[in-house]
Amino acid sequence: MLRLFTIESGAITEIPIGEGADLKQLVGQAKWIDAHDPTDTERELVSSLLRIDLPESDDVEEIETSARYFTDKSGLHVHSLFLSKSEGRHTTVTVACILQSERLITIRDGDVADFRLLRLRARRRQVRCKDVETLLVTLLEQKVENHADTLEDLHRELEKVSHAVLEDDDSDLEESIEQLAKLEDSNGKVRLCLMDNQRAISFLLRHLQSRNEHRETLHEIGRDIDALMSHTTFLFDKINFLMDSTQGFINIEQNQIIKIFSIAAVVFLPPTVVASVYGMNFQFMPELEWKYGFPFAITLMIASGVAPLVYFKKKGWL
Repeated sequence: MLRLFTIESGAITEIPIGEGADLKQLVGQAKWIDAHDPTDTERELVSSLLRIDLPESDDVEEIETSARYFTDKSGLHVHSLFLSKSEGRHTTVTVACILQSERLITIRDGDVADFRLLRLRARRRQVRCKDVETLLVTLLEQKVENHADTLEDLHRELEKVSHAVLEDDDSDLEESIEQLAKLEDSNGKVRLCLMDNQRAISFLLRHLQSRNEHRETLHEIGRDIDALMSHTTFLFDKINFLMDSTQGFINIEQNQIIKIFSIAAVVFLPPTVVASVYGMNFQFMPELEWKYGFPFAITLMIASGVAPLVYFKKKGWL
């Protein structure tokens, strides 16, 4: 799907694509072309009109710096990681950004919340920019702001898990471990995106030297990223602490169960010995024909079972 935008009066405005519209003409007029999972026909159309080769998905996913940030005849390339959320889990989507002198092209396979938000702000004419360079910087700035919001959400979820693990006696510890694992994975995805942002900012600072306002904004974004990186480290430490605490509480519960079984085994051992003795079928047994033999054996078994309990209680083992 192609979405086209232009810049009017210092604001981003979406170009409506109606039925029967001349797509070639609209693409030529657009300042920002957002290609979301484009079809082969759409890729060929953009490539032929703009005389550039759009990157394939395999090329976009390369992790080498030289393959993610470079310049060529098509323009300035920034393959940036964006955060996406699907079915309660965070994933990363690589967006290929091609910055030309009069146009910004973004190619992506997955749905990204940052682009939905930017389109919403554009419809309300809230995205102020003079040119496509400012638009790219604005996109990166908004992405970092969304990362900050995501970290705040993760921190709130972590506080709930912390209360459940450390203060709630009836909490499901196994469920808490599952929640902590999800939070750790999401925090790792955010940190990965922030690290990618750092490399993108460094690359843009080297290639947008002519625009002082861009450089100041990029430096400010870099400082925000440094602060967020420290926050992800804090979240990692707290998640690991809660994970260790949860596993420790589970081990304590299991030890309590084993302790109960061990005490039960010790308590029932002496009565079992007494019952085994009086269950022997020998001809000559002193208490075999004794009138009080059965009550005596029962009393002896009860006493031999109670005695360990009294001893354990006195020792403080119960």
